[in-house]
Amino acid sequence: KTKLKLLSLVSSQPFVSSLVSFLVDGAIHRAAGPLLKKECASLNGCETGQAKITCAYGLPAKYVIHTVGPIAQGRVGDAEKRALRSCYKNSLQAATDSGARSVAFPCISTGIYGYPPEQAVHEALATVRDFLDEHHEQMDRVIFCVFLPTDKDLYLHNLPLYFPAATPSPPTSPTSPIA
Repeated sequence: KTKLKLLSLVSSQPFVSSLVSFLVDGAIHRAAGPLLKKECASLNGCETGQAKITCAYGLPAKYVIHTVGPIAQGRVGDAEKRALRSCYKNSLQAATDSGARSVAFPCISTGIYGYPPEQAVHEALATVRDFLDEHHEQMDRVIFCVFLPTDKDLYLHNLPLYFPAATPSPPTSPTSPIA
């Protein structure tokens, strides 16, 4: 669904069809309304791995960040890995450049583009982790929006590998407010 109240969300198949009526991109365009399609047409496309930003129009977000993931069809080499990482990194950079402190990502390239979800999850989490390590003061929240239960399981299983839970520090004194 496209109801998250964030400053930015990522659309992962922009400009690939004039009939935007399918997938996450179609849902975003339907919810945003015709002005989003008009603004997208003025951007002259988007290369694989790059990111472009538009207004969100009828969506509760302020911006839509558009990126095009690699077409893998099950075959993932170094070029596909670099391109997928570029999608996440360039989208995060576009968000921070616009002043957005939150962003929501779909599973980029794992649908009709055929990038194996078991591999894509690692590229997504590693890239976001690397970006946040360098720009933690510019981004408050990153959400991974998944559609399939198997994708949810992949993210829940792999999140701790890249974002281990912090263990609380023991109290410094018996009267410490931190327990």
